[in-house]
Amino acid sequence: MVDMLVEDGVAQTSYVNSKRGGWVTFPFIIGVVIGTGIAAGGWLGNLVVFLIQEFSVGSIKATQIGNVLNGCVSLFPVVGAIIADSLSGCYLVIATSSCICVLGLSLFNLIVWLDSLRPQHCEKGSSMCPSPSKTQLSVLYLATVLATIGIGGTRFIIGTMGANQFNKTEDQEIFFNWYFFTMYFFVMLSGTAVVYIEDNMSWRWGFGICLVANAITLAIFLFGNRFYRHTEPQGSPFLDLGRVLVATIRKMKVPLSNRIEDYYCSHDGAATKMNGAPSKSFRFLNRAALITEGDITSDGLVARKWRLCTMQQVEDLKSLIRIFPVWSSNIFLSTPIGIIISLAVLQALTMDRHLGSHFKIPAGSFPVVVILSASFFIPFIDRFLCPTWHKLVGRPLTPIQRIGSGHVFNMLGITVSAIVEAKRLKIAHAHIHNSNHKNVGFIVPVSGLWLFPQLVLLGMGEAFHFPGNVSLYYKEFPSSLKGTATAMAALTIGIAFYLGTAIVDLVRRVTNWLPDDINYGRLDNVYWTVLVIGVLNFFYFLVCARLYNYQNFGKEDNSSTDDK
Repeated sequence: MVDMLVEDGVAQTSYVNSKRGGWVTFPFIIGVVIGTGIAAGGWLGNLVVFLIQEFSVGSIKATQIGNVLNGCVSLFPVVGAIIADSLSGCYLVIATSSCICVLGLSLFNLIVWLDSLRPQHCEKGSSMCPSPSKTQLSVLYLATVLATIGIGGTRFIIGTMGANQFNKTEDQEIFFNWYFFTMYFFVMLSGTAVVYIEDNMSWRWGFGICLVANAITLAIFLFGNRFYRHTEPQGSPFLDLGRVLVATIRKMKVPLSNRIEDYYCSHDGAATKMNGAPSKSFRFLNRAALITEGDITSDGLVARKWRLCTMQQVEDLKSLIRIFPVWSSNIFLSTPIGIIISLAVLQALTMDRHLGSHFKIPAGSFPVVVILSASFFIPFIDRFLCPTWHKLVGRPLTPIQRIGSGHVFNMLGITVSAIVEAKRLKIAHAHIHNSNHKNVGFIVPVSGLWLFPQLVLLGMGEAFHFPGNVSLYYKEFPSSLKGTATAMAALTIGIAFYLGTAIVDLVRRVTNWLPDDINYGRLDNVYWTVLVIGVLNFFYFLVCARLYNYQNFGKEDNSSTDDK
C-alpha cells in the first residue's frame, strides 16, 4: 500500500522554496501525527463512556453521537484536502486544524475541572439523574465540534505534506512507513493507556494528557516552518468536472459528431487535435467537448469555460461514473464496523472485564482490538498472502478481490457478534429471572474477552478491504484526481458511520430491541438484521464487480506490489 500511495510521488506538484524539505522536517511533521493519535484515542475513543458517566446521556444515544463524530473525522480529511489543493496548501490547513483541536481539548479540560459545566453526579442506573443545562450542553457541543474538526483536518493531510518534503520515491516510501506506524501505534497507545487513566484515575488526567500532547506537537510543527517545502495550490479538479456537467446540459440539443476534429483538446491553453476518438460509453457527455460557434477565440483559447471542456476532462468524469457503483457498494461494507465497535462498548460495560484480580480492561479500549487486528493482518496479506496467491494463480490479487474478501470477513464478524450477544443475553435473562427485583445496569457474569473474536474478524476484514479500496481508487481514478483518490476510502467510512447511525435510530423507532439498558433488549436481533443487509449488499457488490472493467489495473508491471 505504501508503494501505491507514493507511486506518482511529487513529480506533478509545484513547490515554493524547493531547496527546503528532506529528513530535517521529519521530527516536526511526525510530531503532529503523534499528537493527533493521542487525541483520537484519548477523548474520541472513550467519548461514549464519558457521555454516559459524566452527562447522564442514554447509552444508545451516546453511541449515536460517537458514530456521528467518527463520521465527521472521516469526512473532514476530504474537505481539508480540497481546501489544501485549491486554496491554501497543506501547511495552513494543518496549522489551523491543530489550533482548533487544542481549543476543543481545552474546553474538555474546562468541563472536567469546573463542576458548573457538568450535571451533578448520580449513581449508575438511577432514574433521577439530573439533565445537563443548556449552557453545559453548549460547551460540550462546542468542545466536540472543535476537537473533531481539529483531528479530521489534520490526520491525512499531514501524510501528504510529509511526502512532499522528499524528491526520491524511496524516501517517500520510508516516510509513509513511519507515518502509518506512528499513527496506528499512538492511537492504540492512547486508546489503552490514556483510556485506562480516564477510567481508573480521573478524566482530568486523561484529557490533560491529550491537551498537553497536542499543544507541544503543535508548537514543534510551527517551529519547523522554516525547514518545510511548501506546495502551491493547483486548483480543484472537481471544478473541471462540474464544468463538464454544466457544458453537457447547455448543449443537450446539439447533435453529436463522428469527426474527431470537432472535439476540443487543449495543451498549454491552445487547441489541438484529439489523439483518438472519444469513448462511446456515456456518449452524451461528449457534448461538453464538442466545439460549437463562439466556443473558441481566434487565438485558439476557450471563450466560455462553462460551455466548452477538454476531452480529457470529459473522460475523467466518465472514469468516476464507471467506478461509482463499486464505490457505493463499499459504503455498507464499513457500516457494520461503526455499529459493532460502538455497541461493543455498551456490551463491555455489562460484562466482566477483569484480567486477574487487579486489572480491569476499560470498556472504551475494546475497539482498539479492531486496529490491532488490522495492523497485524495488513503486512501479512501484503508480504505473504498476495505473493503466494501470485505464485499459485499466476496473476496478482486484484483490488476488487481484496474488497470482496473484506465483505466475507465482515459478514463472519457480524455473525459471531450476533451469536455472542445471544449467549450474553441468555445468561442476563437467567439472572433477571432468578432475581426478586429488576436490577438496572447489572454486570452479566460473562467475560468481556468473548467480544474479541468478532472484533478480530472485523479487523481482518478491514485489512483486506481498506487497502483494496485505496488501491482501486488510486489506480482507476483520473490522474488529475490522484491526490483525492486515497481520501475516497475515508469518505466511504464517514458516510458509513452516518448510515450506521440512521440504522440504529430506525431500529429504536420501530422495535424495542435497543433500550438504554441492553440487558433488557435484543441487541442480537440488531446484529442479525445488519447481517441480512450485509448479505444483500454483498450480492450487489458481486454484480458491480462483474460489470466493472479495469481501466488501468494490469496495464503496468503486474508484480507483487500491485496491491500494496
